[in-house]
Amino acid sequence: MSLHPEEPAAVPALTARMARAAFPDGCLGMRIRDALGAVFDDDEFCDLFSRRGQSAYSPGRLAMVCVLQFVEGLSDRQAATAVRDRISWKYALGLELTDCGFDYSVLSEFRTRLIEGGAQRRIFDLVLAAARSHGLLGAAHSARTDSTHVLGAVRTLNRLELVAETLRAALNAMAVTAAGWLGSWMPPEWADRYGRRIENFRLPQSEPERAAYAVQVGQDGCALLARLDACDAPSPLGQIQAVHTLRAVWSQQYEMTGGTPRWRGPSELPASAERIASPYDTECRYAIKRSMSWVGYKTHLTEQCDAHEPHMIVDVETTDAATSDQTVVETVHDRLARHGLLPTEHFVDTGYMAAETLIGEARDHEVHLVGPMPPDTSWQAKANEGFDVSHFTIDWQRRTASCPRGVTSCNWREQLDNRGHRVIRIRFPDQPCAACEARAKCTRRISEPRDIVVRPQQQHEALQQRRHEQDDASWQRHYGTRAGVEGTISQAVRGGPDIRHARYRGLLKAQLQHLLTGAALNLIRLDAWLTDTPLAKTRTSPLATLTAAT
Repeated sequence: MSLHPEEPAAVPALTARMARAAFPDGCLGMRIRDALGAVFDDDEFCDLFSRRGQSAYSPGRLAMVCVLQFVEGLSDRQAATAVRDRISWKYALGLELTDCGFDYSVLSEFRTRLIEGGAQRRIFDLVLAAARSHGLLGAAHSARTDSTHVLGAVRTLNRLELVAETLRAALNAMAVTAAGWLGSWMPPEWADRYGRRIENFRLPQSEPERAAYAVQVGQDGCALLARLDACDAPSPLGQIQAVHTLRAVWSQQYEMTGGTPRWRGPSELPASAERIASPYDTECRYAIKRSMSWVGYKTHLTEQCDAHEPHMIVDVETTDAATSDQTVVETVHDRLARHGLLPTEHFVDTGYMAAETLIGEARDHEVHLVGPMPPDTSWQAKANEGFDVSHFTIDWQRRTASCPRGVTSCNWREQLDNRGHRVIRIRFPDQPCAACEARAKCTRRISEPRDIVVRPQQQHEALQQRRHEQDDASWQRHYGTRAGVEGTISQAVRGGPDIRHARYRGLLKAQLQHLLTGAALNLIRLDAWLTDTPLAKTRTSPLATLTAAT
């Protein structure tokens, strides 16, 4: 399709008159149009269209439809219908009352163009640019970030369901592409075994039977892959995504020993960050956070939180569910710096905090991260009566440490921990440790002396200083600013957008969904700011209110 960009037209007179009659006080779409203008120009999307072909529907209007769609949580069909029959939408889009709109499939095609053109962030960024050009957004002193889980648009499968469903998906895809070739050799029992959706209640229930079933599925998958690798296999089959997924899942779940697939034990599986969780969305990952587990993604919302400015969402980042929050901070700050929206203070929770991150962001971006450090998980710290790392005095110049009883260490060794981080292992001498009266508070080892593991000097000192600061009541009151982002997550979950359920499959599509959600929330917040709607107060239970009063 080709694009012939047009300048955004003024709202037609008849549309404006009818809209004012229907909404004397205005509504969100009308107020945004009045305050920000058209927001999106066709020129912003020229690179996504060719110069030849059928004329495309205005991408500037489609972008606004996408945002309004997420304001109300509408499907594509409902959004296309709203363009035709809602006066307020026609006002926001600058359409005549007689405009018949477009087919709902155009919205899906437009989103595909955004993804294929690497322009997922464009709509979100253009909303921020429009707010900025009208004096409603500037560099803020404070920002806050939090993440929430996102359920993928797939079923949660156990390992047996996963391998069988993966093989079933590959067979179904090949039955469409090369039905004659597949039917010429496929064993007849496969039709019964993989002909319908694989569900756990239909699988064998005893452990020996389940183990045998896993081996059987593994052998069937290997037989199929061997056929695909044979010289008579149709070449198009090698390009099927389901076949690539089959190979990947088999390499993760099985080990070939003497030409026979062996079902891997739980400890032999790849890390969850690498392991495919569904054949229908290979970018979904399994994750656990406290008492909750899910398969899907994770999204991070960053908002400005200065008291006298609109609390605009200035960044949205989507990752797979297994990605650590700590890895997101630098990415978010890099993007905010490019847009001139970098805060001086950034409030986050413990999941984002690490000594390296605290030091690195202060050095690279001059951003002060405010958040509690992960606690010391040693038994000494948990008991609150033993000698944890904070009780030891470290001489970094002499590369020694002294314990609370004054004994000096005898060994200093730099190494990497199991996550690849640089650490220092400090060991104390045998004889003084064995004879120490306070040994029970220091170590539970029967005969070996105490050793401690610390980070390099700058990280260790930053970690200990922050842990000391966060026990202070004034620091905790200041950190209370972060609590407001919980309301943002609630608004994104309980409002129209429903950010916790992926509408589409694939990381890029989920990312686009969340960016459109962020743009929609920004329009809602701008509208609230323009109408002087006060922020909702934090809900407090009657019992908590009574306790605070006393």
